[in-house]
Amino acid sequence: MTPAQCCPPVALLLLVASLPLSHSFLGSPDDHDAVPEEWLLLHVVQGQIGAGNYSYLRLNHDGRIVLHLRSLRGDADLYVSDRTLRPSFDTYKLQSATCGQDVVVVPGDFARPVGIGIYGHPSYLESEFEMRVFLDDTVPRDPFEDGALENEQSQKKSHLTSADDFQEEESIFWTILIGLLKIIVEILV
Repeated sequence: MTPAQCCPPVALLLLVASLPLSHSFLGSPDDHDAVPEEWLLLHVVQGQIGAGNYSYLRLNHDGRIVLHLRSLRGDADLYVSDRTLRPSFDTYKLQSATCGQDVVVVPGDFARPVGIGIYGHPSYLESEFEMRVFLDDTVPRDPFEDGALENEQSQKKSHLTSADDFQEEESIFWTILIGLLKIIVEILV
């Protein structure tokens, strides 16, 4: 056997031997399912998005939310914001724009609703995606965190504001009434 005849099987053997290594490096489709058992799967969203376009979703669920976006075909990217319901690559708070699996953790203290934008990368005519939405309850919630205190303070402020508004309305009422009485007295005199 000549060396030229020997090389192709050796090259094939090396390629086959390196497949498990490259498969684990690149990630397998099953890695998408490899999440902690404590996480609760809330939604699975599948869709297609054209090149340079957005698909928008709204997240209303409270708590720490983990978004797993996997591009099944093409390349879909993920943009998240608690300030706009239409986040983009110009207006976002959190983002993941990889060529593979995109993961974003939405903190529990983000204002709800949270806007989610899925962007179809222009390198592909169309991108197909699957996004899984998980609730991560593994992080214990602190009852004394800033959110609880802010809520209590805002309730007190709203109570004070409504009392102040009432006094202001009462003051305007008396000002108008006294003004009308003065006009009536001037007319009669």
